[in-house]
Amino acid sequence: MGPLILAAAIFGGFMMLRWLLKNVNWWIHERPLGDKQHTLPPGNMGLPIIGNMWSFLLAFKSGRPDSYVESFVKKYGDTGIYKALMFGYPSVIVTTPEGCKKVMMDDEKFEPGWPASTVELMGKKSFISIPYEEHKRLRRLTSASINGMDALSFYLIKIEEIAKSSLDNWSKMGEIEFLTELRRFTFRIIMHIFVGSEGDAVMHNLEKEYTALNLGVRAMQINLPGFAYHKAINARKKLVAVFQSVVDQRRIEMKENIHYRKTRDMIDGLINATDESGNKLDDEQIIDTMLMYLNAGHESSGHTTMWATVYLQQHPEIFQRAKAEQEEIIRNRPPTQTGLTMKEIRQMGYLSKVIDETMRLVTFSLTVFREAKKDTFINGYLVPKGWRALAWFRTIHFDPKIYPNPMEFNPSRWDNFIPKATEFMPFGAGSRLCPGNELAKLEIIVFLHHFLLNYRLERLNPKSPVMYLPHTRPVDNCVARIHKVSEA
Repeated sequence: MGPLILAAAIFGGFMMLRWLLKNVNWWIHERPLGDKQHTLPPGNMGLPIIGNMWSFLLAFKSGRPDSYVESFVKKYGDTGIYKALMFGYPSVIVTTPEGCKKVMMDDEKFEPGWPASTVELMGKKSFISIPYEEHKRLRRLTSASINGMDALSFYLIKIEEIAKSSLDNWSKMGEIEFLTELRRFTFRIIMHIFVGSEGDAVMHNLEKEYTALNLGVRAMQINLPGFAYHKAINARKKLVAVFQSVVDQRRIEMKENIHYRKTRDMIDGLINATDESGNKLDDEQIIDTMLMYLNAGHESSGHTTMWATVYLQQHPEIFQRAKAEQEEIIRNRPPTQTGLTMKEIRQMGYLSKVIDETMRLVTFSLTVFREAKKDTFINGYLVPKGWRALAWFRTIHFDPKIYPNPMEFNPSRWDNFIPKATEFMPFGAGSRLCPGNELAKLEIIVFLHHFLLNYRLERLNPKSPVMYLPHTRPVDNCVARIHKVSEA
């Protein structure tokens, strides 16, 4: 009887452990809701503490990122909303345009809900974490310095200069990591916009620190040596110190009425920005704003530019149509004109569709985090107060009902198609729309203009595996050669 009793005890212990593992998250997060728990979306919260993060990471690292949401659909049906435990928070994943519209645009019921690690690294006074009214104020104060027509027209000159010189240099370098070089290209631009000529002296170190910062944004919040978050925290400290020194110097110059710089930059605009009540931004707001714009104007535009270039080179007929549009713009240019104008940028209709299609396929930011300010219903299911709502852009961008043959790169799908606000969200939506979106698109379109006219891309490892976290990119960073095909 001894062995039988031992076996029974082991089996009983195993079953008890299994029950505990299966139900501990329910006990912590769902049971306190009482009867309201029965109106939660279908789904499961996975293992204690870890939640669904293990299956999420496995899906994205397997090369089949969409299999994560597909597993919910297969098990629970196409409800468009599922409960999960993500990044340490009880959450709902929202996968329909209608549901995302509620999450993204109903500011009375939802507020920013980014993971604590993201808030810490991007800044507690950046756009991603401040309350709605403060967000509106900060957006009003900074939008003219970033996306205003005067600012974009001014930045266009430098963006074009850097694009032309970068392409020419790369064509002479032989083998390069195309993505790495593009990230340096966009970093040069954003630093020039931020701090003007002073950017050249600190460029290399700042880029290195920002790369470490960005790698920690989606990492687990483990502040110990060797972990990505720890490296990111240290990188942020160094970035803040550099920007603080620049802000301090500018304030001294303004106080002493020193105006010797020939070019303006964003940091001057942020220091001088004044709201309707006469209030100005403090140093922390200025620095956090600049760090956030680094992400919009550097990281996302660099990746999107790489993929757009790759897709164009993979589809000769699309390449030729986009190139013909650029050649037509040059032919119609007055003989005395030497550079691009904003009027010409607006004439690049087909190239804009190439960029939109690239952003749809790549979906640089796969989700946005919101927190329910009160109990809210979406698709008939409860999102409890305090739970996170994840607007899952990637699923919408690959929905065959909205985008037939969604895996196909087809800029012409946009010819007679105007998506609803939450059917296409490369920069988010609603009041939290990325404030640097127009600047990012300008960087991409100027680069592609000159690439199409004068260069071609030869990938040396076209079958390189693709990784999807933290952003979609080839594992080899797109090792390639840039070939000049005519005089730039």
